[in-house]
Parts: sequence; C-alpha cells; structure tokens
Amino acid sequence: MGEKETSLPPQGEPELITKVGSLQELLEKASGVRAVVDQGMEDAGLAENIPFPFLALVGQNQMKLALLLSLLNPNLGGVLLIGPRGTGKSTAVRSLVDLLPESRRSLCYYGCLEEDVESGGIDAVCPDCAKKYGQGEPLSKLEKVRLVELPLNATLEDVVGGVDPRAQGHARLRLKRGILSRADRNLLYVDEVNLLNDQIVDAILDAASQGQYTVRRGAVSATYRSHFTLIGSMNPEEGNLRPQIMDRFGLRVVVKGLENKEDRMEAYRRTRSYKENNRAFSAAYAPATRLFREEIQASREKLPSVKLPEEVAATGLELIQKLELDSLRAEITLFEAARAHAAADARDQVTADDLRVVAPMALRLRRSTYIDQYIADQSSETETLEDAVNELIPLDEPEEDV
Repeated sequence: MGEKETSLPPQGEPELITKVGSLQELLEKASGVRAVVDQGMEDAGLAENIPFPFLALVGQNQMKLALLLSLLNPNLGGVLLIGPRGTGKSTAVRSLVDLLPESRRSLCYYGCLEEDVESGGIDAVCPDCAKKYGQGEPLSKLEKVRLVELPLNATLEDVVGGVDPRAQGHARLRLKRGILSRADRNLLYVDEVNLLNDQIVDAILDAASQGQYTVRRGAVSATYRSHFTLIGSMNPEEGNLRPQIMDRFGLRVVVKGLENKEDRMEAYRRTRSYKENNRAFSAAYAPATRLFREEIQASREKLPSVKLPEEVAATGLELIQKLELDSLRAEITLFEAARAHAAADARDQVTADDLRVVAPMALRLRRSTYIDQYIADQSSETETLEDAVNELIPLDEPEEDV
C-alpha cells in the first residue's frame, strides 16, 4: 500500500485546526505555521465489544424464549441455564446487549420515581421530588437497561461495596458502590454460578429478595437499591447449586447440544462468519435486531395491562398441586411468565396455552427428593405419636344431657 497523501489547504486560506496535542501546537497552528495534522495513530490494543447477534443463534428455542421473557417481566425472578460446556449459554446471555429495552431511571439522589407517587402517594417520595411532581417536572428519564456481569473472581467487597480508597488518602471514610448496586434495574449475569463463594451467594440472595442491602464499615453505613433480574448459567459437571439459590431463579432451562446435523452445520457457518468479520456479521442482523428490540419495548410497556383470568389461574394452581410443589415461587413464576408470554403476543389476557408454553420452564427442578423423604419420615413419626397419645390419653367424651 502506498503512503497516505495529505491534501494542502488552498493558498491564502488558514489551515483548518482539527486536532491539537499541546498548547505549543495550538500556537503554531494559530500563527499559520505549517504542521502535519493527520499523523497515524498506533494500535492501542483495545477491542471493540461486538456481541454475537441474538437472532443468529441456531436452535435452543426454549433458552431464547426464557431470556426474552425475563426482559419483558423483571418480576419473573430471572433465569437459570443448566447444561454442558459449549452449548451457547454464555453467548446467548451476552447477545442480549443489543435487545435490552429502556427503563425508568430516577433523577433523584434517593431514587424517587413517578410510580412511587402513583402507588404510595406524594409522601412516598422526598420533599424535593414531591415539589417537582406537583410542578409537572419529571422525576426520571428513560435509559437503556444494561447487562452487568459478575466476574468469577469477584470479592465480597467488589459485590456489595466497601471503603473508597481515594477517600482514605484524604483521611476520610467513604463507601463506594458495589456490583449489586450498579445492577439496580439492570440484568445481573453470573456465569458458573455454582462455583461462587458462599458469602457472595448469600449477599446476592439477600439483595435479590429485599430489593436493597446495607453496607457497614466502621461508623459509616449506606443502603443501596438492588432491583435486578438475575441470570445464571452453570455446568452441573462442575458441582451442584445450593438449593437456597436454586429456588431464587424463576425460569430454569436445561440446555442440550444441537441434535440436528443441519443445525450444527449452520451454527458452525455462522460462528465462522462471526469470527472472520464480526462487524459485518452483526451488521447483517442489525435491521432485524432493531425491529425486535422495538417489539420487546412495546411488549414490556403492555405488560401492566395483561390480566390473569380466574379460570386460568385455577388451572395453574391445579397443575402445581398435582406436581406437589411446596415453594410459593412456583405460582409467582408460572403466572408472571404466562403474563409476559401474553404481552409478547400483544394480548390483554392470559390463556391456558400460555401456561402450557411456560410451565416446563417455570416448574422444572422445583421438587426435592430430600424434602419429600423428610416430610414422609415426619408424617410417619407424627402418625405414630398421635396413635400413642390417643391410646394413653384418650379424649374425654362429652356427657350426654339427661
């Protein structure tokens, strides 16, 4: 390749200043001294994050549906993807970046939102926001939801926050936000969730269940909001997941490898095209991705108006009773997933077909053989105890009136 030619400005016209590296360079340019402007920049070694397009994923329809439902309805409780290595779990989650909808972000230091006033009255927000609301000023703005990823080597202080080292240098004690706080109203992705430290797991569980958590360091404490959608992935070959955190996930998907030879070949072709030129590959799916993102936003806005009819709810409860599921999260996940599925179909009411589609994801892996055996043992012991009590301490029969 030849050297890049630099065009000179017309005689008598000042040179256009497009880039200034120092005051001396600025003085030289302003004085009309000729300078080379377009010097090439060295490779900085930085990588541009261009995720694999979600719409380019081959097969794995149940996994893709579960992830999309979690985008539509944060009340689902998130998604857990369980499967062997190389089945596209992490790729699928990271590909959600281009589909993430917009969500309301508070403009207030205390996180006040318009919905707080609508649900709890004007006293539910701080005085400044109450004044702004009365004057018709916005309390929030729309911002794109972000995907926050929890590194596998993250420490507890990284997760919940701790002392700000910059403040320590000035002999002050100030707290910095952790990953859980930055995940508020976003998606929190935990890869290899079954390998996390128990302390970090407990912190995530507490924050997810309460919607907030408190950090205390010496005399300083702070309470942070943590309303996030939790997405986890794991390989069961590397260890089991604690039942406590397993129950926190709403939808559970068992991800298997592609069985159809044509699908596997197509997945190979797309992966190869992406690795050869990820920018061009992503651009080919850009128009469809943009339309898909708009559909997700519209479905998310429609969700509050979707109703659950009594007869459909009765069918869902009968299904849960038939499966002998104890956790109340079974109903919550089943009905919220069904509402999200109806909203995605632009309907105002949930149908039995919605329950049929989401039930395998919402109710899978909710039974515990240990608990079943434990309850059976307790029932047997209770029966023996009641028989002994009735034999030795019979109930007093009521006297008949004469």
